[in-house]
Amino acid sequence: MSARSVTGIVLAGGMGRRMGGVDKGLVPLAGRPMVEHVLTRLRPQVDDVLINANQNLDRYAAFGVPVVADAIGGFAGPLAGLHAGMTAAHRDLVVTVPCDSPFLPDDLVARLLAGLVAGDAQLAVARTFDQPHPVFALVRRALLPHLTAFLEGGGRKIDAWYATLPAVEVAFDDEADAFRNINTSDELAAASQR
Repeated sequence: MSARSVTGIVLAGGMGRRMGGVDKGLVPLAGRPMVEHVLTRLRPQVDDVLINANQNLDRYAAFGVPVVADAIGGFAGPLAGLHAGMTAAHRDLVVTVPCDSPFLPDDLVARLLAGLVAGDAQLAVARTFDQPHPVFALVRRALLPHLTAFLEGGGRKIDAWYATLPAVEVAFDDEADAFRNINTSDELAAASQR
């Protein structure tokens, strides 16, 4: 199984509350929207990409990839974005990354895939030291009915969902800074200096 059987899903469906309600994926970093930095790093690792967004759909579509909105209303979180992406994807595997992590690892998919295969798992999640990063996950698309049932039952927490599955955590201790996300104006200013 190669990385060429993976669809990338950029999660941009949140409300950006901690950044004052702005659409974080469209916030400029070093002169380009954050989502553009994410797409630049993710595209070489996957066969195709889509963006999950619930506002500014036309602006996201301008990046030349399909844009899918949550099927579950009320900005239900990253699991709703994963659900929307899995529904739209046609490959056996999907990988999720958030729109506010512009420094994501260049080898994210390869390492998650190696962990998934070695662990004979349904889902692989990135981890740095003792901190899992559940929005950086490689998921078998066959889990869509399981995820749908979890969401229909009121589940919203991504770590609660993957705790019910044969999952592996893949260590990225050597790339801990790559998982830094930008939630506030101060974090944006610090990242701009990088």
